[in-house]
Amino acid sequence: MDTTTLSCTECASKLSALLAGFSTNACGDDSWRDLEAIAQHLANYLRKRHGPEDYHTPLGSTTLPQDLTSLLGVALNGAPIPDDARVPAVLEILRVGANLCVDHDQNRGNLLEAGFPQAVVSLLEGYSELVPSGPQADPLPLSIPHLEVIKIAIGVLLNTSLGFNPVKFRLISLEVAMTLVRLSSALYPVGSWMRCTTSLFPSNQALEEKEMPIRIAESWNTRIALSNWAWRLITELRDDEHPLFDPQVLPYLVQPLIAFTPPLLTAPPPPNLAHPSPLRTSLLQADFELLSDSCSQLESLALDVEDVRLSLARGFQFPAEHQNVPCLIAMLDFIEHGGYAPLWYVQHEASFSMADVRNQEKAFDDCKAAAIKAVVETSGEEKNIDVLVDESDPTKQGGSFVSRLVNWIRNFVLGGMHGNARDDLVICATLSLGNLVRREPQSTLLLSPPHDIAQLLSSEVLLSQSTDIKLKHGVIGLLKHLSQASCNSPPNRMALNNAKVVERVLSSGVLDKRSDAMADVVQVNAIGIVKHLCNSSLDNSLKVILPAETNNPPPTGLSQVLSLVKRSDKVAIKSEGTRIIVNLVKSLWSNDPPKEYHNVEEIHIRQQKRDKAITSLLSPPCIEALTALLGRSLKYPVLVNEAVVALSLLSTHRDGGALVLRAIVAPLPAEVTPGIPSSMAIPATPSTPSEVESPNIWSPGARHRQNRALDHLVSIVRNIPKSDDTQGLRLAATSYPNEVRTNVCSLFGQVTKQASGEDADAVKDEARPVLEELSRHGQGLGRESMLGSAAKRVLDMWAQA
Repeated sequence: MDTTTLSCTECASKLSALLAGFSTNACGDDSWRDLEAIAQHLANYLRKRHGPEDYHTPLGSTTLPQDLTSLLGVALNGAPIPDDARVPAVLEILRVGANLCVDHDQNRGNLLEAGFPQAVVSLLEGYSELVPSGPQADPLPLSIPHLEVIKIAIGVLLNTSLGFNPVKFRLISLEVAMTLVRLSSALYPVGSWMRCTTSLFPSNQALEEKEMPIRIAESWNTRIALSNWAWRLITELRDDEHPLFDPQVLPYLVQPLIAFTPPLLTAPPPPNLAHPSPLRTSLLQADFELLSDSCSQLESLALDVEDVRLSLARGFQFPAEHQNVPCLIAMLDFIEHGGYAPLWYVQHEASFSMADVRNQEKAFDDCKAAAIKAVVETSGEEKNIDVLVDESDPTKQGGSFVSRLVNWIRNFVLGGMHGNARDDLVICATLSLGNLVRREPQSTLLLSPPHDIAQLLSSEVLLSQSTDIKLKHGVIGLLKHLSQASCNSPPNRMALNNAKVVERVLSSGVLDKRSDAMADVVQVNAIGIVKHLCNSSLDNSLKVILPAETNNPPPTGLSQVLSLVKRSDKVAIKSEGTRIIVNLVKSLWSNDPPKEYHNVEEIHIRQQKRDKAITSLLSPPCIEALTALLGRSLKYPVLVNEAVVALSLLSTHRDGGALVLRAIVAPLPAEVTPGIPSSMAIPATPSTPSEVESPNIWSPGARHRQNRALDHLVSIVRNIPKSDDTQGLRLAATSYPNEVRTNVCSLFGQVTKQASGEDADAVKDEARPVLEELSRHGQGLGRESMLGSAAKRVLDMWAQA
C-alpha cells in the first residue's frame, strides 16, 4: 500500500477501518502489514510540527486514541507480548501514541481516558514476566524488534506523563516503576558487556557471521536507550510524599554498585570490546549513569522509607531478605573498594576528554556520598540498633558491621597525618557509629577493648586544627554520643578521660571564630562533649577553666566557650555553651568523691587549683552569660533552673553575691528578648490582689523599665498563667515546677544576705509582694509547703536585716 499520499486524517480513518475489519475477521494477516505502513506514515508525520497547522488536536478529538488502544489489544490477541509477526505493527501503533501527545496535555488526557497508557503498562508487565526472579548477571536474550517495542512503550509512558499529573498518578498507582526496574536491569545489567558477547539474542535466532558485530552493537545501543528512558520515566514519576519503591527494589539497585567494585570493576573487557570504539564509550557512559541513578534512589529511600532502612539492616544478618543479595554489604564494599572505571582513562578518538573524566570522577564521588548517607540513615533507625550491633560473635565485638566501621577508623589513624586520603570511610564510620551508640551498652562496647575507640577518636590525626571540618563533624558527633550515653558509667567516663577527650576537643580549633561560618553543628556537638564530661567531674572542670601549664598556653576552654557564646547568633550554641558554665560551677562547688590521695601536699595543690578555678568563674562574663541563659530560656524550666542553681552557688562565695546581684538587676542584652521594645514594662508591684496571680505582661501601656533577669525571676515565682487580651502584646507564660520556684526564692535570699544598697532594695521591692502572697497561701503539704516555707525564710531574713 502506498501511504505517502495519505493525509493524517486519512491515515486515522484507515486505522479505524482496519480495526473494524479485525473485529469482524474481515481482515487477514496481510492487513497487519498495511496497518504497519499506515501507522508508520502517521507516526512520522506527527513526530514534528508542521508550521502553524495543528494536526495533533483534531486527531486527538477523533476516535484515534481509542482505536490505538483497541488495535494494541487485537495485536496481542490475549497474549502478554506480541508474536514476532505482529511486532512491527505493534511498534508503529506505539509510535503513533507516543507522538500524538508530545507537548500536548489535551491528547495526554484523551489517551488516558481511552486506556492507552494502562494498556502499554500491561504490555511491559508481559515482557517482565520473561525475566527470571531476582537480579540477573547476564542480559535477557531478546530480538532487536522486541527491544524496540519495549523502548517505544517506555517512550509512550514518558511522553504521556511529562508534566501531566493525571497520567503520572495513574502510572504510580499501577506500580510501573518496579516493572521498569526489573525490565531495564534484566535487559541491561550494568557491566554485563564486560563478560557477555553473544548471549544477547534468543537461541532460535540465527545470525550470519558477517552481520554479528553490527547486530551486537545495535542490540547494545537499543538496550542502553531503553534503560536510559526507563530511568528518565522513574525520575519523572518521583514523588517525595509517595515513594515509588519498597524494599523489594534493593537487590536491583545495588547491582551497579557491585559492578563498580572489584573484581568486576577490574575485569578485562571481552575480545570484541577490547579496543576503543564508540560502542564501548556508550557502554561505559551507560554504566555510570545507572550507578548515579541507583545511588540517588538508595539515598532517597533510606531517608524517606522506614521499611527500606529496616530491610537493609535485616539483610545484613539474613541474606535471604534480598533474594540472597547482601545489599548493605554491597554498599559497604562499594564505599570501601569501589573506584573509577579503568577504561575511562584510555585515550582514543571516541573516549572521554580529560575534562569529561574529571567531571565523571566528581560525579562518582557524589555517588559514594549518596551511598554513605544511605548507610548512615540505616544505622540511624532506632529499631536497627539491636540488629546491627550483634554480640553473638565473640571474635568480633559488636558484630561484623561495628567491627568493620571501627577498623576503617583504626586504619586511618594508623596511616598517620598523610598516610591516606580515605576520610570518606571515617566520615561514614563515625556518623554511623554515632547513631548506634545512643545507649550505654553500645557505648560500653565501643569504649572497651578491643575497640578502645576513644583513643582512636582523640588522636591528633582526627582532632587537630588542620583536620577537615567534615571529618571533625563525624568524629566530634560520635564523641558527643559516647559522652552523653556514658553519663552514668564511671568506666566509660574513665575511658574518655584517659583518652584526654576534653583537651583534644578544646585544642582542635572547632570553637574558634574561623570555624563559625560552616561548623555550627560541630560546635554544638563539641559543646555537648565538654558539658557532659565536666558534669560531676572536678578534674575535667579544672582542665576547662585553668590554663595549660606551659610557657605559652593557648586560650583556656572557658575563654573559648565564653567567646563563642558571645559572638554566636545561634540560640543552641549560646544556651548549650552556657550550660558548660553551669556544670563547671556545680562540679567546683561539689565535694570530691572519695579518692586515694597519697599525701597532704597533693590535696593542698588540688584545693589551690579549685580556688583559682572558682576565681575565674566569679567574673562578670560568666555571670552575665548565666543571666542571659535565664532570660533566653523562659519556655524551658529545666534551663531556667540550671541558671538559677548556678547563680545561687556563685552567690555563696564571699565575692559572688555582689556580682550576681548586680547582674540580675542590670538590663539583659537585647538579643535575649528580640522583638520586645525596652519601653514595654513589667509592673513593679501589683496594683490589685489579682495581679499577684498574673504573668508578666509586655504591653505599650505598662510602666517604663528595661528588661532584667530580676523581672523574669519574679514572674517565675508568681507562676500563675492568666490570659489578658486587654494588654496588647504579651509573652507566652510557662508553668514552672515548685522546685524551680523554690530555688528562685533561695536565690533572692542568697544575693541579699550580705548586701545593702540600691540593688538589694530593688530585689526586695520587686519580690516582696509575691513572696508574701506565697507565704500566706503556701501552708499546705508537700511541695506547696516547701515553696511557702522558702518564701517565708527569705521574708524573715529581710525582716531581721
